Amino acid sequence: MDDALAQSFRDGDPAAVREAYERWSPMVHTLALRALGDRSDAEDLTQHVFVEAWRTRERYDPERGPLPAWLVGITRFAIADALRRRSRVRAGAEASAAEESTASPSHDSMEDVVQRVVVTDAISDLGEPQGTIISLAFYDDLTHQQISERTGIPLGTVKSHIRRSLLRLRERWEVVDVAAR
Repeated sequence: MDDALAQSFRDGDPAAVREAYERWSPMVHTLALRALGDRSDAEDLTQHVFVEAWRTRERYDPERGPLPAWLVGITRFAIADALRRRSRVRAGAEASAAEESTASPSHDSMEDVVQRVVVTDAISDLGEPQGTIISLAFYDDLTHQQISERTGIPLGTVKSHIRRSLLRLRERWEVVDVAAR
């Protein structure tokens, strides 16, 4: 049964990818959730793993191991990439915050500095890849398509990340705004 599914998957049968997703996405999601600690990130990574598996299915060799083991390998690499991106964004945010804190108050009002630090902190709290995507969209002024090309994340996923991230930022700042009143 698994051998036939693996071969159908490798041959490009859409029903096979659907069945593989139904059978092994909970395993991939669990690995991602344990490593990343965020349900939304784990869901995105799970989707990414199956898109990547489908895109590179010709690399799968049933002689070298079962399909679930190959999916776990893709998952491990995706998790490692996500954690590297997360640490790069965090390091960038910390560097930006440190740079802002050493800036002369005569150039910026203290309120502007505080706002930049709050924004940088909020973006780093988004996690990965959302923090990177938001930074690319707003600091680097890249289009959704350019972000997709630069990160290798599907365009629809980039758009979803931006939308969800903006909603999360809005909710966070609404809570802060209400508390400040």
